[in-house]
Amino acid sequence: MTHGSMNVDFEVRVDYDRLRRERLAKAKKALENSGLGALVCFDPNNTRYVTSTYLGEWARDKMGRYAVLPLGGEPILYDFGSAVKVKQMRSPWLKPENVRPTTNWMRGSVPLSAGIMDDFAREFASVLDEHGVRNKPIGVDIMDVPLLKAMQSVGIQIEDGQQVMLDARQVKTADEIELLKMAAGMADAAFADLCDAIRPGIRENELQAIASDSLHRLGSDQIEYVNVASGERTNPHPHTTTDRMIRPGDLVYIDLMHSFNGYRTCYYRTFMCGEPTPEQIRVYNQTIAWLDAGIEQVKPGSTTADIAAAWPTAQELGFADEAAAFALQFGHGIGLSIWERPVVSRLFSLKDPFPLEVGNVFALETYCGTPDGSFGARVEDEIVVTPNGHEVITKFPRNELPVTWS
Repeated sequence: MTHGSMNVDFEVRVDYDRLRRERLAKAKKALENSGLGALVCFDPNNTRYVTSTYLGEWARDKMGRYAVLPLGGEPILYDFGSAVKVKQMRSPWLKPENVRPTTNWMRGSVPLSAGIMDDFAREFASVLDEHGVRNKPIGVDIMDVPLLKAMQSVGIQIEDGQQVMLDARQVKTADEIELLKMAAGMADAAFADLCDAIRPGIRENELQAIASDSLHRLGSDQIEYVNVASGERTNPHPHTTTDRMIRPGDLVYIDLMHSFNGYRTCYYRTFMCGEPTPEQIRVYNQTIAWLDAGIEQVKPGSTTADIAAAWPTAQELGFADEAAAFALQFGHGIGLSIWERPVVSRLFSLKDPFPLEVGNVFALETYCGTPDGSFGARVEDEIVVTPNGHEVITKFPRNELPVTWS
């Protein structure tokens, strides 16, 4: 079921208090199981997961705010400027004393001689002392090299904390799944607008703008990327968008990557501008057949190897090896970030299978191109592993090639 985006008094929708509690409990449990003394989260998605705070698109790649989760303690948020006061006033699930100003080094732009990284290392060491975990290794998800050196200089042993957070985030709660469905529903609507807009003369970047407008109007909090490829740019897959003008007879595929309350989509559909040729229909149908073959394997007890085995080899796709064809036939977990567990690829899944379990949510995407490189098709769906199998939560029709401007 997908509800409205507002909270109301007359039906049960997303319970944000429960969402916050359950995410933090999962992070604490993963930390307890890890043998680490604390987690330091610079990844904005991990910071959001443990603190339920957000600083918008501004914070995406700046590493200017972070969270510390000590073993047996509560999360401590280090935020930017006046955002500290805002969080102290409006985030009652965090203790006010646990929302602190960060000493921000601006991705290395602040001179090292200013000592800001040394200040951070001392502050962090005091937190470890306060919680009695100074002698334990500490998990960090991502980090600047100078900061790593500063922490090592005060005797802090650094280990990989990203794997701990991936453990916590691997199985989604009921509220997380609902938010993922709502994000997918917004993308369904954007695809409807795109289907109406695709015609000769419109450019790829204009389709980007239409999708972004649709998603923002529906309440998206971040447009990570709208990827549009058309005509001869569809083979090989370029993973970029240009100002190319759509022409009659073009295939157009579009990937919508956005988030609602932090929860993402990665969702492709392919469209036809005008009447398709038999070869275009064949290529599209083959893309769908491969996608459905992978989806058919999704159920509790299956593994990523079962999905990968349903897909063609790199050589069948016209590539030398699986590394060259990486991510063309692909699966990846999706949640607060675009890439989570489980990940599916013939490059490694056949040798190192990952078991599927109830509550996994991931995207499966397939591609087929013509041998002569004239065009290709790309389709992607998002799937929830359920007790009885799976549920596809991306609903825009795709069993037949959608034809626009006909």
